[in-house]
Amino acid sequence: MVQIYGIKNCDSVKKAIKFFKEHNVAFMLHDFKTEPVSCQKIETWLKSTDMKILFNARSTTYRTLKLKEKNLSVTAQTEWLCKENLLIKRPVVEFDNQLIVGFKEDIYKGTFL
Repeated sequence: MVQIYGIKNCDSVKKAIKFFKEHNVAFMLHDFKTEPVSCQKIETWLKSTDMKILFNARSTTYRTLKLKEKNLSVTAQTEWLCKENLLIKRPVVEFDNQLIVGFKEDIYKGTFL
């Protein structure tokens, strides 16, 4: 089963959910707001993807926390992802030992159809 990590009101997460529903792909949503993601899970993701892909430096949370001015190292970015899950680019999709970050319909079609 496909596991989606994100928040329900995120436009990219909504697009992913819509895609899975339209193509009858079973999925479960793990909502960051009601159930935070552990540091262990984030570290596992970072073994499969790059920090530049997982860390959302365009988010409102990033701007609100003024993290650009802090010039964060990869270690500091990991710590922030653990403290503030809303800094994770959404959605994060786990499927058959694969990890897909963000919503790109062509990648979803190639992976799930």
